[in-house]
Amino acid sequence: MYRQVVDYALVKRSRLADVRSGRVPLEQVCDADRYLLRAARFHGAVGDEACPVCRKEQVTLVSWVFGEHLGRAAGSARTDAEIAVLAGRCDEFTVHVVEVCRTCRWNQLVTSYVAGRAPAATRRRAAKA
Repeated sequence: MYRQVVDYALVKRSRLADVRSGRVPLEQVCDADRYLLRAARFHGAVGDEACPVCRKEQVTLVSWVFGEHLGRAAGSARTDAEIAVLAGRCDEFTVHVVEVCRTCRWNQLVTSYVAGRAPAATRRRAAKA
């Protein structure tokens, strides 16, 4: 059902290494805005891992949907159930999954993928001689 999955684990690991070494200040990675925190509260799902920065709570995974065929839903946070419904009735769209800690405001893109109905195969034009 989901295609073109991209895992950003290496980016996350590098960012955390930069924070732990002092190359990047904590304020630069713990900067989730109110909208993201609100989306985590109402649309997020509790993740499997503790926050890698403060370790005070489990991270919350928030899925954001983007696509020209989504109408007013484009650019909004959605639950997994809502994404499944959209995937069944909409042409393909992209989902970005962000982990966020509601305590220290850590946030990081962890995965992206394409969902929705795959486009119909397009015919190739005959090559001009």
